[in-house]
Amino acid sequence: MKLNAQPFVFALTATTFIGLPLLLYVQGEAPVRSWLKEGLSVLTILAFTLMLMQYFLARSNETLLRLFKGPSVQKVHKYIAYSAISILALHPFLIVLPRYFEAGIKPWDAFWIMVTNVNSLGVVLGLIAWAAMISLGITAYARTNMMRRFKNRYRGWRAFHAFLAVSFTVVAIWHAIELGRHTDLAMSSFFLVIATLGVGMLAGLYRPERTRKSPPAPLDTTFPQGAK
Repeated sequence: MKLNAQPFVFALTATTFIGLPLLLYVQGEAPVRSWLKEGLSVLTILAFTLMLMQYFLARSNETLLRLFKGPSVQKVHKYIAYSAISILALHPFLIVLPRYFEAGIKPWDAFWIMVTNVNSLGVVLGLIAWAAMISLGITAYARTNMMRRFKNRYRGWRAFHAFLAVSFTVVAIWHAIELGRHTDLAMSSFFLVIATLGVGMLAGLYRPERTRKSPPAPLDTTFPQGAK
């Protein structure tokens, strides 16, 4: 009887990118706040984790492509990425959303103070990560037109897409470690391990291509002019 590995892959994916971050969140030592604030924190953590999952829904994951059809993997990659980007794009606004239900500073005043606090490294990193993520989403959506701007068309755009993805990942994790309420040692380690594995797989995809593009020069077996 031939075993079907697809259910195992689904279970492993759900456990790694949903179950594990939720477990780390529950076991964290951050003081519990209102249901709204905690719910928004969980939503943000899961959205970011799903962004990291995109490294494993790419051509670099040869095992996944052997189990599932390439177009299906690409479709899942696209839908999950756009959904996660939509949530994370609202992250700065969701931070001040609970202030609508609290006394004190008005939400938009709090938002303006937050995004203009350039003396905070965490805030600056967050703004850079947000801009990189929006650029990542827009250029992915407009990839057909973007490809025309690159000499190697698809390969050129794919390299640009990978550069934006890695840049966003590095800065976003740094931002989370600097300011994240729930990014304790365990959660930070989880993000770093997943990101390292994902970027490593991506680098492994490009290394063979660079080798193929630059083969060793063939030996010149022709005789120089005048030789007998």
